[in-house]
Amino acid sequence: MKKVKIGIIGIGGMGQGHAESMKKVKEAQLVAVCDIEPDRAKEVGEKHGVKWFTDYKELIDSGIADAVIVATPHYFHPEISVYAMEKGLHVLSEKPIAVTVRQADTMVEAAKKTGRVFAVMYQLRNNGMFVAAKKLIQEGKLGEIKRTLLVNPWYRTQAYYDSGSWRATWKGEGGGVLINQAPHMIDIFTWLAGLPKKFEAKVRTKLHNIEVEDEASSLLEYENGAWGYYYTTTNEVPAISYLEIAGDKGKIIYNGASLRFFATKQPISQFTFNNKSMWASVETKEKALRIPKKEASHGAIIKNFCRAIIKGETLVSPGIEGINSVEFINAILLSGYKGKPVETPVDRDEYDAFLQDMIKKSKDKTTVRVQIQTDPNLKK
Repeated sequence: MKKVKIGIIGIGGMGQGHAESMKKVKEAQLVAVCDIEPDRAKEVGEKHGVKWFTDYKELIDSGIADAVIVATPHYFHPEISVYAMEKGLHVLSEKPIAVTVRQADTMVEAAKKTGRVFAVMYQLRNNGMFVAAKKLIQEGKLGEIKRTLLVNPWYRTQAYYDSGSWRATWKGEGGGVLINQAPHMIDIFTWLAGLPKKFEAKVRTKLHNIEVEDEASSLLEYENGAWGYYYTTTNEVPAISYLEIAGDKGKIIYNGASLRFFATKQPISQFTFNNKSMWASVETKEKALRIPKKEASHGAIIKNFCRAIIKGETLVSPGIEGINSVEFINAILLSGYKGKPVETPVDRDEYDAFLQDMIKKSKDKTTVRVQIQTDPNLKK
């Protein structure tokens, strides 16, 4: 196999963006598109000179594709992905892989059962600074992690939320900033520091006219007793993320434009008891970092996905690891709306009951002004 024949299911702004990204990937060949809106499916199909469908099962069953990219609204990711894998197709899902942890479980189980390549579109894992940070942690340069911090602000207009009937609704999206904008950095956060064990969260709708959260924060506690803090919103500019991971032997700091690493001469846990001076402090030194040149784009993830299919290349962003961000999101939403601490793994029955209750309260939007546009700030 020289090229992977790919069908895109869901060709709104994101799906159309992936079609454009694929043009730069020599290992990929777009062969079909699918959307429940016939006019859109026909228009995009004809634009790219490929077959178009309105039923994802017909595309998958047609036999013309080796793999699919699933770029529908979140709720449909599990259903389509599981069907595709069971029919022998490889799957690259948009983020998050699912709205609920139970749905994510079905995708992970399908990938393991079928042996199909399953990836998720977390392109930030290919960012050179995060690759360098991961290497430091894997090599033990930070020692045992003692504290974490992630502040991940975003900004969205009301027009953005009004651009689709499904956006920012419980029945259409399953949450707000946590389920839509925040998953990328949540993935990086859990990839580097691991999944917290306990969450004590607060969520609220502070600015926008939407029924889901546009602001969330949580105190975190890890299995080893480390503490952390997380915050996200769509009400803040400039939208610069700030991340810290502090360990017994050092600390990394990311501020959106740079990554810094400070190493201690001795582990803090040893120095604290071995040094006899009352005013002594652990000597630290900032270490120069070699940041690998990587392409943190959709195209890079598609290329890696294709190479994993063709020659077994290791996935940058395995779909089975996508469950960690879903656990993180579900834990904050459940804790924030229930006003109580929540532990991971999240209780599947409790979360499903919570979500169904919120969906029952969900109302049809009356201010929809449909716009289909790919985010111009995203790298293709």
